[in-house]
Amino acid sequence: MARGIFDSPIVGIVNKLFVALIDAPVVGPLVRRGLINIRYVGRRSGKTIETPVGYRRSGERIVINVTSPDNKTWWRNFLGEGGPITLLKLDGQDRTGHAVTNRDDNGRVKVTVELD
Repeated sequence: MARGIFDSPIVGIVNKLFVALIDAPVVGPLVRRGLINIRYVGRRSGKTIETPVGYRRSGERIVINVTSPDNKTWWRNFLGEGGPITLLKLDGQDRTGHAVTNRDDNGRVKVTVELD
């Protein structure tokens, strides 16, 4: 499967830039309104992985819409019954929850997180 831009080393650089913005003292709180760093353990690799994602929040529920899901794999860790996830620096602290992936008939993917 061709991965296009997501196979480029530029993606790693852009992700590092977004993580830096999330952690920046002045703009960080503004950036964190729609962008957050998540941490999870890969179900096949067993490795701890962190990646920035866009999100929407409604109370104790977080929804992550996955852009270009066929070019990414991280969301597959939450298929079926889902699994644990940590949202870094949400409300100023790391918050854990349970994430479940859903794919609709049009191929759109969203990961829903119920916070602990």
